[in-house]
Amino acid sequence: MTGFLVVLDVDSTIIENEVIELLADVAGSLSEVAHITTRAMNGEIDFEESLRARVATLAGLPVSAFDTVAARITVTAGAAELIAGVHSAGGRIGVVSGGFHELVDPLAESLGLDYWRANRLGVADGRLTGELAGPVIDADAKATTLREWAADFGIPLRQTVAVGDGANDLAMMAITGLSVGFDAKAPVRDEADVIMDVRDLGQVLPLLGLARP
Repeated sequence: MTGFLVVLDVDSTIIENEVIELLADVAGSLSEVAHITTRAMNGEIDFEESLRARVATLAGLPVSAFDTVAARITVTAGAAELIAGVHSAGGRIGVVSGGFHELVDPLAESLGLDYWRANRLGVADGRLTGELAGPVIDADAKATTLREWAADFGIPLRQTVAVGDGANDLAMMAITGLSVGFDAKAPVRDEADVIMDVRDLGQVLPLLGLARP
């Protein structure tokens, strides 16, 4: 497979963590954030509404919390292997996240990704404002981003692969040549072309016709 693009979700996909929960833990609002997340998963509130409600609990958190949280992030097994394999075959790989640029940027740079996009947190006087800055990366934005990156690479959507775990990934998974549900939640399990229950991203390589090292 040549000229292909792999796009992954971030939280609970390319990393083992949910960054909003790591930030909430530092802010002392983890239980409230977990409750809002549950409501969103049950369809009681949509993604953007739930995201704004969760981010509001972070108001006043110093930006130094980004360093604290970054140190707690664990990259999922096989991620580096997948990235190296995609690059060696002439493909590109990126992540699009409902999480935050402040944590995704250093992660993406350290992993050597080609593309990345995420939400941005509002900051004033060295502290989080409890609001988002700029457009929200929701399900539709993820799909739009994948289209944009495919166009940038000059490839058709049939030569793209989406890897994700939650309902927020379904829109981008619906337009790709191959969709992979990675340790996925119920809505994704019903829609994905392939389901992977072992948390090892190196498993994606054979789907691309590439051997694992």
